[in-house]
Amino acid sequence: MINQDRRTFLKKAALATGGLAIAASTPSFIWNTEKYNFKLSLAQWSLHKSLFAGKITTLDFPTITKNKYGIEAVEYVSQFFYDKAKDTAYLNDLKGRCSDSDVKSLLIMVDNEGSLADTTKSLRDKAVENHYKWVEAANYLGCHSIRVNLHGEGTENEWKEASIDSLSKLVNFGADHGVNIIVENHGQWSSKGYLLAEVIKQVDHKYCGTLPDFGNFCVRRRDGDLWVSPCVEEYDKYKGVQELLPFAKGVSAKTFAFDDEGNETTIDFLKMMKLVKNSGYKGYVGIEFEGNKHISEEDGILKTKALLEKVKKQL
Repeated sequence: MINQDRRTFLKKAALATGGLAIAASTPSFIWNTEKYNFKLSLAQWSLHKSLFAGKITTLDFPTITKNKYGIEAVEYVSQFFYDKAKDTAYLNDLKGRCSDSDVKSLLIMVDNEGSLADTTKSLRDKAVENHYKWVEAANYLGCHSIRVNLHGEGTENEWKEASIDSLSKLVNFGADHGVNIIVENHGQWSSKGYLLAEVIKQVDHKYCGTLPDFGNFCVRRRDGDLWVSPCVEEYDKYKGVQELLPFAKGVSAKTFAFDDEGNETTIDFLKMMKLVKNSGYKGYVGIEFEGNKHISEEDGILKTKALLEKVKKQL
């Protein structure tokens, strides 16, 4: 007769053996319960209407980010303090406000400093030099990166060669200051994911990377402009993000509008964030509400945050 303790032991052993057999024939992902706990940051562009209207300033941004939205990291846009890159007193004030609010400065999105992909070398070189002050400002503020654009005309190959030339020069300056140079898919050739990925591969520098944006994949607009007229050629956004993620040092979660369930109406966020997770990316995910006339900036930011929190649970 088997005593009770031995009967219990044999029963547990049988269950364990059965469990191992099941595990051996079951896809491993079913057993992976690790959560994907990415952190959120707020891109200053989310508040561009209020900033352009003069209702708030860059100095207000860190406090608003923490107190109003409960977010602890910020991404600046150079347009909103374009004349302050070398203003030490101003940068000290901004640093102090970040410190007071316990907010981390991540990056500066740099615009309007010339075309780094211009086919004319002298204009490219001038654009590279124009970015130096923002590298220095980013270093001073404690940012890990500046985001640059690769706008430029010409053929694909001309664009690639020009982009590689400029980035190779700028990234060396960035490395000397401990600041990454990261490129966003931001119109024209840069919105073709595989092309931008080829450029980053050719530059081949640890301080050079990408900032994949979920929504900026318009390659060509009807009237040839960058932002205003309707898009007539758009690159597949999911393919593009996947192609850029291996080089990502940031991720920009762009939103435009939401349905009644709080989902983005033009972008499948669960699909996007699965790509981000599967790429092994571990950094911040930046909220960037582009905005439209039907929703306020505050609502747009809060809805984007809620959507990302919902997706985090689903992942």
